Amino acid sequence: MDGIETELEKSVSKQASVKNSSYIYLFIKRTFDIIVSLIVFIILLPLFLVLAILIKVDSNGKVFYMHKRIGKNGKIIYLYKFRSMYSDADERLKEMLKDPKIKEEWEENYKIDNDPRITRVGKILRRTSIDELPQLLNIIKGDMSIVGPRPLVEDEIKKYGKNKEKFLSVTPGLTGWWACNGRSCRTYKDRMKLELYYVDHRNLWLDIKIIFMTVGAVIRGHGAK
Repeated sequence: MDGIETELEKSVSKQASVKNSSYIYLFIKRTFDIIVSLIVFIILLPLFLVLAILIKVDSNGKVFYMHKRIGKNGKIIYLYKFRSMYSDADERLKEMLKDPKIKEEWEENYKIDNDPRITRVGKILRRTSIDELPQLLNIIKGDMSIVGPRPLVEDEIKKYGKNKEKFLSVTPGLTGWWACNGRSCRTYKDRMKLELYYVDHRNLWLDIKIIFMTVGAVIRGHGAK
């Protein structure tokens, strides 16, 4: 009887240790997110002003674009982005999807190669991933983290099937394991595997690795379209 109780105590102790480690990791992660995002946002404010002027001069429309996505536990969030497409992009997409080949490409990858809806300035913003920087505000608000799976639109979530709840169990990120490992150069199936890998193996050291890999990928322009 004593032996059984001892094993039970060890099991409970191990579970408590794992839980405490998880709390510590999440606390450090959130603290890091707030401090770094605030500092970077303040430093980049002059750049944001210049980009706002360039976007307005290049094409008509708002400087920022808010895109509806699905966040942690299925919560609806709105991503802040610099507008990289023409203001009538949604209408243009509807016309483009009348082409069976383009429709097939869109339904498979949720992107179109050489997308004509992207503005001249928008191409530069996307190639350098600068269009994503306003999401620092999403991170400060708590909708996102610096590192995590990229937030998806509702139709994309369906592709995860039985892994949907697992994917939605963590806070989405500005960058992640998929984002620093080829990004748009990967198939959607590869993307899902990479994102789920992060969910299963996330820890402080992996987050740090992803941040450094992302910096390298941005400098090289690898995977951005």
